[in-house]
Amino acid sequence: MIDFKINEVGLKHNIEKARENNVIIPTIKQMQNPELIPEKIKEKLSHTGLWDLDPVNLFRITWKNEAKETGGLFQDVPNYIELPSELTGVKARIFAVVGKWFPTGCHKVGASFGCLAPRLVTGQFDATVHKAVWPSTGNYCRGGAFNSNLLACDSIAILPAEMSKERFDWLKTVAGEIIATPGCESNVKEIFDKTWELKQRDDVMIFNQFEEMGNPLWHYNVTGHGLATVFEAIKRPGDKLAGACFTSGSAGTMSSGDYLKDHYPTMKLGVGEALQCPTILNNGFGGHRIEGIGDKHIPFIHNVKNTDMAIAIDDEDSQRLLRLFNTEDGKAYLINDLGLDKDFVKKLSWLGISGIANILCCIKMAKYYEFTEHDVVATVLTDSADMYQSRITELNEMHGEYNLKEAEIDHKLHMLGLKTDNLIELTYVDRKRVHNLKYYTWVEQQGRTVEELDALWYDVDNTWDKVHKQCEELDVLIEQFNEEVGLLKAL
Repeated sequence: MIDFKINEVGLKHNIEKARENNVIIPTIKQMQNPELIPEKIKEKLSHTGLWDLDPVNLFRITWKNEAKETGGLFQDVPNYIELPSELTGVKARIFAVVGKWFPTGCHKVGASFGCLAPRLVTGQFDATVHKAVWPSTGNYCRGGAFNSNLLACDSIAILPAEMSKERFDWLKTVAGEIIATPGCESNVKEIFDKTWELKQRDDVMIFNQFEEMGNPLWHYNVTGHGLATVFEAIKRPGDKLAGACFTSGSAGTMSSGDYLKDHYPTMKLGVGEALQCPTILNNGFGGHRIEGIGDKHIPFIHNVKNTDMAIAIDDEDSQRLLRLFNTEDGKAYLINDLGLDKDFVKKLSWLGISGIANILCCIKMAKYYEFTEHDVVATVLTDSADMYQSRITELNEMHGEYNLKEAEIDHKLHMLGLKTDNLIELTYVDRKRVHNLKYYTWVEQQGRTVEELDALWYDVDNTWDKVHKQCEELDVLIEQFNEEVGLLKAL
């Protein structure tokens, strides 16, 4: 459960700072339904850039932004891409909502909002005292630094040293401090060690996405709602939402699958990870190149009991397809040989590395369950290829310039050639095994109790279900905060 206990001193300071910096905070309802946003705020957004460090961009923490880099407003249905069978090789309809059109180009700006907002509007986080610490495998600390900046808070971003150059370059312009921890994507333990060290300081507050319940609260209510909106908009007679897949990461996005299962109870929910680090699949470990999904532990906020399948994706598949979708010869193959629409092929740049892995998870699920053309599978594109141009350059240097023959091979081998190996349909016992792995990270290392861990398994009503409903209480606190600040009524 999220603690909404009020700290009057911190709250007073935050209200004053918000007033000084023209900060109005959006509600979860407004993120679900941007039509609820006041017209004066929309008018300001109409001449504000998507990535501008302007507090009004807090209102763009929604899946329903128009696909514009500046001046965009909102639409009824989130941006999404549906992949045709000619590309995926399966009959099932696979669609993904698009993270590129969030501020920072990634949906993690929403997860970080979900973690920061409860402590800001209760005063537990005092913006005049604390620095917000964002432990991350790349995108979450970007979202956290962005939100901190908009909310006039100091920030410290933590991420592995081997993450893409684009992440570090951008963070240098926004974050107060950047800490690069040793290793790659899967070196989460090193991030936690640095977090534990910082936790001893009085002037910091840790927003650990892997355990903060604000993360699943936001994804359940905003991402889940967005995915359901797209499905309802595109479904044809006889279609059903048969499945959804999300790479593990912090497991925040997995809670959008909880939302979907609450509304479409027969669907299957799959969690993905890198084959090079198959922690869920077989308690494995190792480094990998699917940037944005962490690994080597089970996040505290993963509702494992509600997960039907674990799917491991070879990181080589994601790397090869990144080149296919983002080189001229790759796009030429897709248009001329596969006959795909030119406008659709342009949109394949909306897939970052983890987004590609998500699509591959959906394909493997569709093959395993033998889904038909009436089965729809949903996922998300966390970020876009904009974050990985340096990786594409590195791949070209490593393998030589791309060509049409390689494009054909990569498509046939790394997408059409996917099989149903390296996945497991989780039984009750399998799920309990995965859940039990949380003990070693969260109880032995991070100070959680066995009682807290057991509650996540045995007391769903008073853990997961209650957290999902806390958005209503959070919205009330946000509205009260805005009223005290006084800027909203002065519009």
